[in-house]
Amino acid sequence: MSQNFLSMPLADVVVDAGAVEGPLELWRHSVGLTAVNHLPLPDRVVAGLHRLEPRLIRVFIQEFFHVYPEHGRFDWTLLDPYMAALERTGAKVVAAIAIKPPPLFPTVDQAIWQPNDVDEWRRVIAALVSRYSVDRRIVTYWEIGNEPDAGEAGGCPYLMPDPAAYIQYYQMTSEAVLDAFPGAKVGGPATCWVDNEPLPGLVAYCRESGTQLDFISWHRYSDNPRVHALGIEKAKALLAGYPGTRPELLVTEWNKSFEFVPDISANDASAAMTGRTVSVEDMAFAPRRAAIAAASILAMAKAGPDWTFYFAGWDMAFYPEEWRSFFSAAGSANMQQHWNEVPHRFGLFGVSGEVRPQYFVYQLLSRLGPEQISATCGNPDLHLLAARGEQHVAVVLANLNPSTSHECLAALTFRHLTPGPKVLTVYRIDEQRRWTQDPPALRPVEQRPLYAPETLRYQVYAPADSVILVSLQEEGTGA
Repeated sequence: MSQNFLSMPLADVVVDAGAVEGPLELWRHSVGLTAVNHLPLPDRVVAGLHRLEPRLIRVFIQEFFHVYPEHGRFDWTLLDPYMAALERTGAKVVAAIAIKPPPLFPTVDQAIWQPNDVDEWRRVIAALVSRYSVDRRIVTYWEIGNEPDAGEAGGCPYLMPDPAAYIQYYQMTSEAVLDAFPGAKVGGPATCWVDNEPLPGLVAYCRESGTQLDFISWHRYSDNPRVHALGIEKAKALLAGYPGTRPELLVTEWNKSFEFVPDISANDASAAMTGRTVSVEDMAFAPRRAAIAAASILAMAKAGPDWTFYFAGWDMAFYPEEWRSFFSAAGSANMQQHWNEVPHRFGLFGVSGEVRPQYFVYQLLSRLGPEQISATCGNPDLHLLAARGEQHVAVVLANLNPSTSHECLAALTFRHLTPGPKVLTVYRIDEQRRWTQDPPALRPVEQRPLYAPETLRYQVYAPADSVILVSLQEEGTGA
């Protein structure tokens, strides 16, 4: 045993089962999928996501599905099996519209957002919506575009940072969606950050004109949980005083920051940002990624979004030939680097379907219970959330410092318990990889019966960059 537990600092944690703070709706924190190739989710990934019981998943509908290859002809050969796999997860879908059919966009140019025939574009969108929202009730939210402030750099073929341009695109597209399926929720624009245009411009226009805007969406990649919560706070401020029903808040992509090593030999600040991204397979299994994910979800849950979508559920490979009809050579080269050469490895599942530590963050959070209860700690690096169900009390701890995390012992005090025999179970995501692949499941680090009085004290080891669930279950009701 290499750890010297006697010399570790103690972090006092108090969980009060009698102090109910309201309903806990962690199902609002779900996952999204990449937009890299047309392949449907593998069965292992479908089964793994289904076990998490997602209610809503966010996806892209990209041009590589080739749903409108020539004037007057639709082809659902590629998109149908892709959508069928999503349906098998049990979730409904937020679909980001990112198609750019060559018949309507014969020139490959990310700055061209206006189709050569607006009426034909509307018919294409109506057919898409009819197929997946009416004939097959899969898609309930239609997101108009993706990262229009980034264009090809964001993996999609439209660059529309000017609010006036995006608003025209939004109008002609959302109107076609609603004509085909009046019950749809429409929104966007999935910008790289909540402050970025065209998001503020879209909100201002819809606020003044009464144009339907059911949700706004944005993205963020940061190691700091506070930054993810800040986006939600900013969005609420942006929508303050919105007439009628306030648009929902959707963080349709989020994750940790990209691994980037600056060029320390550069002579000026701008050159220093021309460093190198770093990606090796070992990094995909670093528990710090799970700790960042857990702490960020807890921070966002406190801020109160309507939905968040971890990017991504499954990593994919990039095949350039699928993109040639709508992406520039430079854009494809960027995708080649990001997905084949130095991939981000952000998925809950890897390209070959191998489970990653972040998957188990969602698995642990699903075990908390429907009622949030009070949980406090004096150590700011221990991010925590506690809940109770009819027959159990549980708390999740994420030991994370955005700079450098440090190990400690968490000294838990459970108050206002119902006295009686219980089963204590502890799960931990750390360097040890205590999980099975099929099905993906964590193995407990400790499980034992005990007698719990009204106040129970318990200590658990919290390694740096770890995620822990401590559960007290009524004996005989299952762990």
